[in-house]
Amino acid sequence: MSIIVQKFGGTSVADSNKILAAARKAIRAQEEGHQVVMVVSAMGKNTDKLIALAKEIEENPPAREMDMLLSTGEQVSVALVAIAIQHLGYKAVSMTGAQIGIKTNNSFMKARIESISTDRIRKALNDGNIVIAAGFQGVDDNYNITTLGRGGSDTTAVALAAVLNAESCEIYTDVDGVYTADPRVVPKARRVKQISYDEMLEMASLGAGVMHSRSIEFAKNFQVPIHVRASYSDEPGTMIVSEPESTERPVCGAAIAKDEVRFSIVGIADRPGMTDQIFHPIANRQIAMDMVVQNIGIDGKAEIAFTIPATELSSTLKAIAEVKENIPDAFESYTYDNNLCKVSIVGLGMERQVGVAEKMFETLAARGINIQMITTSEIKVSVLVSKDQGAEAIRAVHDAFELGITPSDVKPLVKPQMISDEEKIRLINRLEHMEDLLIENVTLDETQASVTLFDLPQEPGLASRIFRRVTEAGIVVDMIVQSSGDKFTNLTFTVERSCADAALELAKEIAAKLNCTPPKSCPPVAKISLSGTGMRSHTLVAARILETLAEAGINIEMINTSEMRFNLVVEAKDGQRALAVLKDELKDVIAD
Repeated sequence: MSIIVQKFGGTSVADSNKILAAARKAIRAQEEGHQVVMVVSAMGKNTDKLIALAKEIEENPPAREMDMLLSTGEQVSVALVAIAIQHLGYKAVSMTGAQIGIKTNNSFMKARIESISTDRIRKALNDGNIVIAAGFQGVDDNYNITTLGRGGSDTTAVALAAVLNAESCEIYTDVDGVYTADPRVVPKARRVKQISYDEMLEMASLGAGVMHSRSIEFAKNFQVPIHVRASYSDEPGTMIVSEPESTERPVCGAAIAKDEVRFSIVGIADRPGMTDQIFHPIANRQIAMDMVVQNIGIDGKAEIAFTIPATELSSTLKAIAEVKENIPDAFESYTYDNNLCKVSIVGLGMERQVGVAEKMFETLAARGINIQMITTSEIKVSVLVSKDQGAEAIRAVHDAFELGITPSDVKPLVKPQMISDEEKIRLINRLEHMEDLLIENVTLDETQASVTLFDLPQEPGLASRIFRRVTEAGIVVDMIVQSSGDKFTNLTFTVERSCADAALELAKEIAAKLNCTPPKSCPPVAKISLSGTGMRSHTLVAARILETLAEAGINIEMINTSEMRFNLVVEAKDGQRALAVLKDELKDVIAD
């Protein structure tokens, strides 16, 4: 008999009527011949109320005690749902994370799942019960209750679907699927029929609030089909599977993260190991950095910019203070700006079409929106803009890429097939440390050169004008990073080495017209790309990569990150050695 996992968020169990409605959905699935596991969040805003109550007593309550407190919200919900199902005449049993057998590490409030025992839950299912599992929680080796952090119930649901080899994982929420953008911000946003794991991973990390990125990591790693549906209707919703909705369109969606803080660290000693020593204290606090940009150094000094969620501002300030105290000459100064938002476009089709980033830049320039920072990856372009221009920016790019119009090549959704027994065994062998980092590929590109424009003015349309010239010259661009600055900014991009001379001459012309520091060379570089799930949410992976290269005496010239990829650029002479030391260091997390 097939298993269905159904997850109900806080708004879907906010009161007794909604609890009964959720119970009826589970009963209907059982009546259709499935064994049913429900994963339930705390009712409504109960978690927020518990946090506020704790802060009335202590502004910074101990993390262990917060996990003990917050886990009670889900315990209330599962008991009430079980009562509702039994009231309707069906068998049900509620279980906490510990009772299910969800083992985690001991990182309180941000715990990661290490393993799940299925014996108890399978026995309950075989006895005819609908099992109601508490989301968001587990227990560590010392029997401490732990919580999984933001989006933890999504993670619990998909993890259970993985270990139970469920037919699908249904996510019931207050929206009827995944949209091309947040419909509360973009009225023309369209619900998509399906979206790929890779695209959803990027969308989730970039501000799309429907699913949390860690749950999508599980789904991708263990090939769990996710069905996002409305709790209030029977609309078909959106399937998150391996394939995208369209193979023709370069962009599938746009996202906005409204509460971003950008840090700019300047005057960094441009020598091996400095980036690692700055990042390590931040990573040790499990702060997930995004839009990490290291630009080419000048006069022996480099600069690094990165963004963090606004909720991590206090912890990040402490980490940077720790660096300065321990290594006084690590950097000259730093600034941060919390009046920014991140606007991004995502799509697997970007890998096959050129000019996508340029089109985004031109769209924003036409609206007079200044881009303060840029990062790109194979399937994502992100920019930072002022918070008061964020809504206009995402609406503009949504229109520019016609995301509100259904693609012409959308095919009927084929129900995902259950994985084979052979594949199931292979996956189960990985479940002992099921949330470990998994690097799928490490590659070296020795075909590129880098171009850096220094001290560019911060003004709307600058990136658009530069890359229009680059495109007109027939120069194909790969990586783009634009660092931050109050009045001036540096912009670096990589091109094919065969275009290096032409790119340098063009950069000199641009610099002369803008009256800024001229580029002196277009040196050959080596680009190393590490791709896989968990590249950003495993906060220590960046520190581990940087530390390995520092110990090898290899200086990093550029960094560019995304949810799925960590790109770095080193001198051409160091490319092969950098690839070798990284493969050796990371062999325990590189997929077979």
